Amino acid sequence: MSPAPDERDRIRVSMDRILDGTPERSNGALTIVALAIEADVPRNALTQRHTDLKNKFYDRVRARGGIPDVEIRLRRKISDLKTTIANKNKEIVRLRNDVQGFLAENTRLTLENEELRDVLSGRPSNVTPLRAGPGSRWAVARDTIPRCESTTAW
Repeated sequence: MSPAPDERDRIRVSMDRILDGTPERSNGALTIVALAIEADVPRNALTQRHTDLKNKFYDRVRARGGIPDVEIRLRRKISDLKTTIANKNKEIVRLRNDVQGFLAENTRLTLENEELRDVLSGRPSNVTPLRAGPGSRWAVARDTIPRCESTTAW
């Protein structure tokens, strides 16, 4: 499909209407999409055939001191993504700490389970359990096992 003979003129007039704040067909956003809608041309007319007019449009937007809407949206999205990454990194650190606590507790429970099985089976154990009071070294070591902070249901 070949471009209409008045395509460039329609783009220029539409550019003026959008920049003057009097759009007729589009929402008036300072974007190439809005300009294409306003000029009643396909978007690729600006991105492929008339790149000089696209660049001129963005130059005029910048000259007015405005930032194109697409740039504003992208900056906002980048900011949101940086926040999301920071939150995910905090969550990863917390989950890694939880894993260490789970591993320590799993080891303790495995040893305790083995000890109880030996007692129930009546087999003599080659390990003599040390039952200590609240101030003993075993009680202090047991209390240093990190507790998990996660509220995630497994």
